[in-house]
Amino acid sequence: MQYAVKDGEIFVLEVNPRASRTVPFVAKATGVPVAKIGARVMAGARLSEFTLDDYAVSRHVAVKEAVFPFNRFPNVDVILGPEMKSTGEVMGLDVSFERAFAKSQLGAGVKLPASGTAFISVRDADKGAAVSLARRLTEMGFSVMATRGTAARLREAGLACAVVNKVLEGRPHCVDAIKSGEIQIVINTTSGTQSVADSFDIRRSALTGGVPHYTTAAGARAAVHAIAALRAGTLDVAPLQSYFSPSF
Repeated sequence: MQYAVKDGEIFVLEVNPRASRTVPFVAKATGVPVAKIGARVMAGARLSEFTLDDYAVSRHVAVKEAVFPFNRFPNVDVILGPEMKSTGEVMGLDVSFERAFAKSQLGAGVKLPASGTAFISVRDADKGAAVSLARRLTEMGFSVMATRGTAARLREAGLACAVVNKVLEGRPHCVDAIKSGEIQIVINTTSGTQSVADSFDIRRSALTGGVPHYTTAAGARAAVHAIAALRAGTLDVAPLQSYFSPSF
């Protein structure tokens, strides 16, 4: 079921008796054949006939990442809204969230950098998160580049960072830095219609340049943790069934 909430009122967008994406993901992540069980129940079986307690508690983490076709369409904004824009999904599966998230990014065609320069420009509400992200990146050897407002907050926290112009402030600006290969990861959150419009060039240039970019503090935090996990060791590949074996 899909809902929308506006001004405290709940609207039902659609109800679909199908299992196209989420249900197969849940089945693979948990080892529970939920589609088969659901079909049996719809055909008249009782849910009590199925011993769901027999399935062990998962000792792994599964991350679902959407795949988007933005790079096939010029001048299309990559920022998300209520419309369905993804053309597929991938799963990252591992023993920790960080490693599972890293796998999900690789599966979606996003290559997280192990070193380089991170560009950070965030809205006021995310400046506290930006400090912790910049500190973690600096500890891993990354350089940090930020627009003036974000840079001021990072410097207040005792973090070193280079200052770069916003696009509206004139060249050389942050988009120039992305296009010239100076930036290896982009963290850019916005607030308000004008701010979203102003940062379009950042998102688009990161996309066309193959630079990982994150538009929420939560997504950026997951990416930074995943980078740390990748630097700590290589990712392992195991059969899906092995995650549900007693010896796992």
